[in-house]
Amino acid sequence: MAGCTSNQGKPVDGKSKLRIVTTTGMIKDAVENVAGDQVEVIALMGPGVDPHLYKATQGDLQKLTDADVVFYNGLHLEGKMGEVLEKLGKTKPVIAVASGIPDSLLRTVPGFQGTHDPHIWFDVKRWEYAVHTISDFLQQHDTAQAKNYSERSKRYILQLDSLHEQVKQSLQQVPEAQRVLITAHDAFGYFGDAYHIHVRGLQGISTVSEFGLKDVTELVNFIISRKIKAIFIETSVSHKSIEAVVAGCRDKNWNVKIGGSLYSDAMGPAGTPEGTYIGMVSANVKTIVDALK
Repeated sequence: MAGCTSNQGKPVDGKSKLRIVTTTGMIKDAVENVAGDQVEVIALMGPGVDPHLYKATQGDLQKLTDADVVFYNGLHLEGKMGEVLEKLGKTKPVIAVASGIPDSLLRTVPGFQGTHDPHIWFDVKRWEYAVHTISDFLQQHDTAQAKNYSERSKRYILQLDSLHEQVKQSLQQVPEAQRVLITAHDAFGYFGDAYHIHVRGLQGISTVSEFGLKDVTELVNFIISRKIKAIFIETSVSHKSIEAVVAGCRDKNWNVKIGGSLYSDAMGPAGTPEGTYIGMVSANVKTIVDALK
């Protein structure tokens, strides 16, 4: 699906902009930070959209057809778009941003041999690999702007390095015994590994999987045994599952609160701080710390 690195059919003269389509907002934000106004970029999936369940519309197919380059996450995040992306990769560059991450840095999924957790953006250092993948491809594909892409990506990586340190420091405010993050689905595994916080999700790594009474009961018992004060909903996932857990705790005389809403598989609205990757991560950390400390 990597396509080719030729710029055939697209003038690279400093006047014509590459048309780039991304699947998620996080990837769009990375492209914009690498390329600036040298490209035109749109994301198919906006705020509150679950990429696990997303199906391409007719309008999306037209955008993909018109694009010069397509960037997607990979690792089966966009599960229902797999066939579309595969076909598209035969006619133009279709790049999985996760492809640049060494296998040794990818989380495996218990019970699913050969499958990796796709939520790579929750470890800022791993997300830097995705930024490098985007930058490297654009430098090769659009040689006239290669220096610009290189310089911008270096500046952005420095910002991400700073963000990584800020996340680590902020989470130290939460007592170690309370450093437990419980959400609707298992999107925060990389976050937990990178920043030393225990993570539990009611559903698996994909919201396609269903949860049952046994799953709720096990999570309720875990919350009570650990005396967890707060659990979290996600902006791109139904609140029903977490509300069931809260009710289950209440039935056993433990009052766990909903500590806030986290951005998991989608960022916030465009034009807001949460509508950027750095703002999204920062907002999540503040919500977690305020609820658990």
